[in-house]
Amino acid sequence: MQQSTGAASAPAAAVPEEPRLLSQPNLLAFLGSRSLSALAYQMQTVAVGWQIYELTRSAMALGLVGLAQFLPMVLLVFVSGQVVDRFDRRRIAAICQGLSALCAVAFAYASFTNAITPAMIYVLIALFGVAKAFEGPSLQALLPGLVPPAIFSRAAALSASCFQTVTIIGPSAGGLLYGLGAGVVYSIVAAIFALAALSASLIRMRQPARPRDKVTLEAVFGGLRFIRSRPEIMGAISLDMFAVLLGGAVAMMPLYAHDILHAGPWGLGILRGAPAVGALAVSILLARKPIKRHAGLLMFGAVAVFGLANIAFGFSTWLPLSALALAVAGGADVVSVVVRSTLVQLRTPDDMRGRVAAVNMLFIGTSNQLGEFRSGTLAAGIGPVASVVLGGVGTVVVAGVWMKLFPKLRNLQRLDEEVA
Repeated sequence: MQQSTGAASAPAAAVPEEPRLLSQPNLLAFLGSRSLSALAYQMQTVAVGWQIYELTRSAMALGLVGLAQFLPMVLLVFVSGQVVDRFDRRRIAAICQGLSALCAVAFAYASFTNAITPAMIYVLIALFGVAKAFEGPSLQALLPGLVPPAIFSRAAALSASCFQTVTIIGPSAGGLLYGLGAGVVYSIVAAIFALAALSASLIRMRQPARPRDKVTLEAVFGGLRFIRSRPEIMGAISLDMFAVLLGGAVAMMPLYAHDILHAGPWGLGILRGAPAVGALAVSILLARKPIKRHAGLLMFGAVAVFGLANIAFGFSTWLPLSALALAVAGGADVVSVVVRSTLVQLRTPDDMRGRVAAVNMLFIGTSNQLGEFRSGTLAAGIGPVASVVLGGVGTVVVAGVWMKLFPKLRNLQRLDEEVA
């Protein structure tokens, strides 16, 4: 019989257990705040789009809604980044969601009293744009500090899944509730924004020391300088911006639902929710099978598919085919979003996340509204079908050009490199 040795009798080394995702104390409050805010935003967008088209029957008016929301964001981009990096990000998010609730209350009152006008809509949407200019960067900068780096990618996937789920529910709910009146939709939106603000205030975390030194131009433009120093981040953000700017057909959905597909507000709700259905399916797939190689090529391919899907939507005159094309576009878009957001969030130091997130909002978030303005004004000149199709063609062309301009992004393999 062999004698047992000390090495044989020693206990096996314990393998550290990966932290449980939903056991993180502040993650649920964060997800609640972000998801409720997104739900309210989607419901409000459907109501505003349908209401202003009923008032004006103008494609230009639809585009001006996007412009009214875009201008505050672009004017405040560097201010919001500094604020987010210097003050409590939780309170900033809660205050902005409270302001959004007040805007929805004003929409509801004006609708119930039949006092709503296109000019009033533009003013209230501009105030809402001010709130989004600060809320977006604050929420983006919060998530990396709420969970350990080991499970950040899973937390980001869960956040994306929650976001896409409410993006499906929101437009459909907004379209159905609009049958009861625009004031009803806005009243519910106001309540949901208030709940989002309450959820943000429940986040409890130790805040790192924020700088209180003098604000300089170097500090203000630090986020932009950092992005320019990282070609893979600059390429991903600018590619996503031009894809949405050229290929987005969101502004034309009320016109398509009303004049081309001959569907009511419920049809607009289906169109608004279709991209999120495709995005949710792909985000679940990416959560189970994360991107481990060829991340850059996958992003370029996804942007090209996004453009082709928008071309199909532009030519379609059948609601199911239109919804399918938008679902494909949404699925392709989420691949680009995952690559871009992971690069931005994991490769940016915490003390710069607010400024970088603000620039990211300028490139990406505001391109949605500027894209609506582009498609609306172009549709007024050459027609909605030509506007959507031409935008899709432009997206495919941009994907090809960016592959040449940003070889570091094209050759990117993995996403999980973190800044030291």
